[in-house]
Amino acid sequence: MQQQGALSGIRVLDLSRMLPGPYCSMILADHGAQVIAIEDKKFQEDGLFFSDLNRNKRHMSLNLKSPEGLAIFFRLAEKADVILEGFRPGVVGRLGVDYQAVQKINPRIIYCSISGYGQTGPLRDRAGHDVNYLSTAGILGLIGEKDRPPTIPGVQVADIAGGSMNAAVGILLALIAREKTGQGQYVDISMTDGMVGFLSLPYFFAERNGRQPKPADSLLSHRYGCYNTYVTADGRYLALGAVENRFWRGLCEHLKRPEFIALQYDEERREEIIGFLRQQFLTKTLAAWESDLAHLDICCSGVKTLAEVLTDPLFKAREMVHSYTDMHGVERQGFGIPVKMSHTPGSIRTSPGPFGEGTRDILVEAGYSDAQIEAFIAAGAV
Repeated sequence: MQQQGALSGIRVLDLSRMLPGPYCSMILADHGAQVIAIEDKKFQEDGLFFSDLNRNKRHMSLNLKSPEGLAIFFRLAEKADVILEGFRPGVVGRLGVDYQAVQKINPRIIYCSISGYGQTGPLRDRAGHDVNYLSTAGILGLIGEKDRPPTIPGVQVADIAGGSMNAAVGILLALIAREKTGQGQYVDISMTDGMVGFLSLPYFFAERNGRQPKPADSLLSHRYGCYNTYVTADGRYLALGAVENRFWRGLCEHLKRPEFIALQYDEERREEIIGFLRQQFLTKTLAAWESDLAHLDICCSGVKTLAEVLTDPLFKAREMVHSYTDMHGVERQGFGIPVKMSHTPGSIRTSPGPFGEGTRDILVEAGYSDAQIEAFIAAGAV
């Protein structure tokens, strides 16, 4: 029998779009929250309905610009624990569904807004995407090759790490606080703020070394041979993370260059060491190196492709890759739940559903009659 998740009984209304908000509500849903994703038809027409983020949720279409749609929203909000939105600052106020409006009918509500630059400050109204938040926070300027333009990451770091994750943390903190005080509260999440917090180590090294951080030029970014990436004979890449000397020693001894052990962070010889390692790793394929180094405790790994991740025994064992049948009857693969809990584990209970699939059922549960629902449909409210 499936155990209840840690958030079982928590009701969430998710007004958000795109990636940050839906990813956050997926985390909450995976751990038992009852999430209703409130969507509109324009959102579907824009092609921004990211299906894989919608597992474990129910979906309804709702036009918040219609009086009927607004009334439905507030009926649902009366019994909600959490409301999540990701519009630009001021939009929910113009729609009449902001925190102040909801708080009047539900003082216990936890209302979380995810935005690019936050609800306050000089950039609150500026448009942006992941690359802009990374650049503004000083992160993008640290990514890429030395003396070349910054490299945009292939995943949305600011959206998820700065937005989704911090929103989930903020909501959970607010739920704990509500248990103590009985009061809900407003949670203001800026994706840019979240990325500024990632500068802790670069700031530490800047203070210690007396120089500003640059891309591919720090202890943990290509400056030394021990923490670097290398091309193999088959054009693949190997990642080496031998920061501690004991790991570095193991590699040097294996490659029969013990004289490099004491020179791990030597400024005068670092380019020589990097050059040697580049030549060494070009002598074998990635698979050969992985086999050759597997028995050594040296923090070394192959750079995997997405296809390899989906078939990797590690992620199968960790239940981070799973199979499911989508809404069209097609067998697909998805990603699992990274937070493993012993007594209240998360679970994947339902596959991603089609746009607005739960609208009628949700309205019935909210107390509306069939005649009222037909009227809502005719009015374009749902």
